[in-house]
Amino acid sequence: MDVNGRSIDIHTADGIMDAYTAWPDGQGPFPLVMMFMDIWGLRDELFGLARKVAEQGYYCVLPNLFYRHGKIRYERRNSAGRTVSFDTLPEALRTEMSGLARGLTRRMIETDVTAIFDYVRDKPVSAGAAGTVGFCLGGRIAFFAAQSLPDRIRAVSSLHGTLLVTDAADSPHRLVARMKGEVYCGHGELDRSSTPEIAAALESSFAACGDVAYRATLHQGAHHGYSMPDRDVHDADATAIDWRETFAMFARRLKGQA
Repeated sequence: MDVNGRSIDIHTADGIMDAYTAWPDGQGPFPLVMMFMDIWGLRDELFGLARKVAEQGYYCVLPNLFYRHGKIRYERRNSAGRTVSFDTLPEALRTEMSGLARGLTRRMIETDVTAIFDYVRDKPVSAGAAGTVGFCLGGRIAFFAAQSLPDRIRAVSSLHGTLLVTDAADSPHRLVARMKGEVYCGHGELDRSSTPEIAAALESSFAACGDVAYRATLHQGAHHGYSMPDRDVHDADATAIDWRETFAMFARRLKGQA
């Protein structure tokens, strides 16, 4: 399927949020999928993934979640030309990036997602259920979005998501009862954000929530960031499984909705 893609600006209550959007050729309307970036910011690698979503028949919007601080993009490459993993960065840079990620609040995300829904009103987007897919910090943001707007967001894919289970009163795993539809999580066996204790806490939370169908895959030998195609720890087999699960969920929950 041929797709279109371009950079856009979306007006929000907190300022102008730059974003990338991709959509199929044709009249539509197409179900909306919001893609939430990882801690590295918007870049060509994610634009390619947005087009991958559009190729499956969805209108994909990929916002810069750090727009309140500017058009921030981090990129470090190794001698082989691959982007390096977070743990290899200097401590000062890791602290800076983590501060931006942890500074994203539920209120901010509700503001941003509401603005995205407003933006697509005059686009070839269906008014029915929407989906999300998020990587790293974006996996947590996908939970935030679905917990704030459950009547619209009915399919959530969180791939190597961070801070899904914390001691905070509003930890994502504590508020799954707000969600509807279906959730899929992809975990890397060697990712400290996906320890057995974290995976078990998510399973337990969703087991007590009858309004959400939950599936998870633990990828043996996979590291944090495994689904990023340009990353030094990319795991092609694990990534293929996640996309197969994600697109099957989107087909069940989003296509054919008014």
